[in-house]
Amino acid sequence: MINLKINSKEITVPQGTTILDAAKTMGVDILTMCYLEGNSNHPSCMVCVVKDNHSGMLYPSCAMPVGQGMDIETDSEEVINARREALELLLSDHVGDCEAPCRVACPAFMDIPQMNRLIAKGDFLSALKVVKEEIALPSILGYICSAPCEKVCRRKQVDSPVSICMLKRFAAVHNTENESPYFPHKELPTGKSVAIIGAGPAGLSCAFHLLKLGHSVTVFDSHSEAGGSLLNLPESELPKTSLSDEIKLIKDFGAEFKLEQIVTPEVFKVEIKPKYDATVFAVGEIDKSSSFDFGFKTNEKGIAVRDDFKVNDSIFACGSAIRPLKMAVKAVAQGKETAYAVNRFLDGKSVDIRYDRFNSRFGLLQEAEISEYLKEAENKGEEVNPKVGKLAGFTADEAIAEAKRCMHCDCRKPNTCKLRNYADDYKVDRIKYAMGTRSTLKKYLQHNEVVYEPEKCIRCGLCIEIATRHKEKIGLTYIGRGFDVRVQIPFNLELSEALTEVAMECANACPTGAIAAK
Repeated sequence: MINLKINSKEITVPQGTTILDAAKTMGVDILTMCYLEGNSNHPSCMVCVVKDNHSGMLYPSCAMPVGQGMDIETDSEEVINARREALELLLSDHVGDCEAPCRVACPAFMDIPQMNRLIAKGDFLSALKVVKEEIALPSILGYICSAPCEKVCRRKQVDSPVSICMLKRFAAVHNTENESPYFPHKELPTGKSVAIIGAGPAGLSCAFHLLKLGHSVTVFDSHSEAGGSLLNLPESELPKTSLSDEIKLIKDFGAEFKLEQIVTPEVFKVEIKPKYDATVFAVGEIDKSSSFDFGFKTNEKGIAVRDDFKVNDSIFACGSAIRPLKMAVKAVAQGKETAYAVNRFLDGKSVDIRYDRFNSRFGLLQEAEISEYLKEAENKGEEVNPKVGKLAGFTADEAIAEAKRCMHCDCRKPNTCKLRNYADDYKVDRIKYAMGTRSTLKKYLQHNEVVYEPEKCIRCGLCIEIATRHKEKIGLTYIGRGFDVRVQIPFNLELSEALTEVAMECANACPTGAIAAK
């Protein structure tokens, strides 16, 4: 038996036990990437390093056996810095996007590629569910959004960007015209109430997301109709029926509207602040020449807020009330973020803001990579234009055809890729060790179950070992030496020939998105 210390605690384990397994017996979890239980340990990633204080050495815990009298640290600053550096080295030649450029560019962080895939399959309701996870007013934005997502769509390097906004609008309109209106899941009632002053895009979005979070919402507005600045748009830009239909959905979802209600400082002080657990000012751009004296600070842009949209006490503000916003989608996105902030204030529960996560990105496609990405598009033709005009939008067949132009730029493992998750945890600098010209992307799609993207591979060799253990006739292999080594398909064969039995096992074992289910 071997006696050692791990994080200053004494432990006795059998000889031959790895430091990783010894730590596990104490309830100490050490992160791993190239390790998989049941497979041989040949450390390549070095993210599982620990330090032995006696020798002063850093060791890969997954492969290093315990030694008599070792004094192991698993979470010291030196160890954490070494792991961070290991992750940064792995990212130095990692070529792949965690999120598609279109999603990153969308202020509301809508999962555009997933919406496209669902529309392409004809599953319009599921597509709308994806949209409404992030966007309260998809039909309205489908008409008036300036589409920053389309400006970065990689399909533009082939011919023209995917018509994301019209597809989003199609999903919303198709639902209201052809099915019972879809309402997202609501959390259980919290018993908390929120007043929203202003029924423009930011206020409506804030109301929608607060309702989803289980709070009751009352929206005050001085006009006879809800919509704020959206009411000023011409019919040729935003049909009034689209505006009224989408506002009705928010009302049917549970929002109470009190229109033609002018909220003065006195009304706010006496009738609103004491009766509600929180208040959100979404009053649009503040006229500096008018009196706006609600007892809180303003600046040259509007109402002064902290990073969490809080003004003071139980008061929040969003949209053009804090600074003029030209894009309606930014107001809608900010309304959602404010709802999350209010939720945190009301019950202490934080809502995961997914766009705060680590995101690997590589920029524009090289000329040689355009054909690789075009492989993922079911429709390789040019943009589909609605026969009845853009204001009327797509028919179902047109929407399907346009959605099939999407090139699947997002990672297939955005939530389970260990490289991304650890990079997020360790706050890495993704370009610290980036070297000159990046590698050229390639996609191996000739398989019914999986996709292989070599430039996302960390050369852990798990897929090679799994294929070998199951006696795949071809399998995968290392090609090259040293830093240039790559995991490749032997003899220039197809992926479907290399992995005939264990493709999904390899995909499940892969610590990144290099091998992933289709």
